[in-house]
Amino acid sequence: MKPKSVQTEPAAQRPLITDVKALVNSYPRVPITVDCVIFGFDGEELKVLLIRSDLEMYKGKWSLLGDFAEDNEELDDAAYRVLKTRTGMTNVYLDQVRTFSKPNRHPGGRVLTVAYCSLLNIQHHELKTLDNELHWHSVNSIKEMAFDHKEILDTCHQWLQKRIQEHPLGFNLLPEKFSLRELQNLYEAILGVQLDRRNFRKKFAAMGLLIDIGEMEQDVPHRPGKLYKFNFQKYEKNKRKWIGIDF
Repeated sequence: MKPKSVQTEPAAQRPLITDVKALVNSYPRVPITVDCVIFGFDGEELKVLLIRSDLEMYKGKWSLLGDFAEDNEELDDAAYRVLKTRTGMTNVYLDQVRTFSKPNRHPGGRVLTVAYCSLLNIQHHELKTLDNELHWHSVNSIKEMAFDHKEILDTCHQWLQKRIQEHPLGFNLLPEKFSLRELQNLYEAILGVQLDRRNFRKKFAAMGLLIDIGEMEQDVPHRPGKLYKFNFQKYEKNKRKWIGIDF
């Protein structure tokens, strides 16, 4: 015996939405900000650009460079606008790191912020405005900040530590001719650790990306070391094979 066919009614369909603007206006309104974490290397220390907070409740505390994104503004554009307005610098590349979205991260209510990060040579970038006491601070000296900016700073520092081991971006912070001592100082400053001198040099020698230019350091308070250049051309040709540096 054939089973009886079951008659089913067509599923109810939701009506198509025609007023998209009204739909969007019905969504919760959550402001979005951008915060720029600008790291700098001065040849000795890893530093970060900070300003004094202009909120009374955070009086005297340091904060990152940030602002609200305009309604008609791309987030990347907002980040570069903040950087230019706060520092006067325009020739800086920013990387988007992550979004911070804790409901209580801002004392005024729910505010999302997208963190952008950059690493530059302090000597090659002049600050053209010093409003709100803008200046460089040693990353290791920062203990407390306004909002959740210390968490954002720490997260971006961790991102940078991982990034510099995956890509040779640190070489852009060194002079064109550099010693292995200067190279190790750079990695130690960013990673926040002391590296074994012999092991460090062995790893870089194995990569074959350093060019011995046949010159020595001059006028240094220690035993002069050999000078090298980074072989950017060879790296670009073989960067797909680059597996990073594991210290």
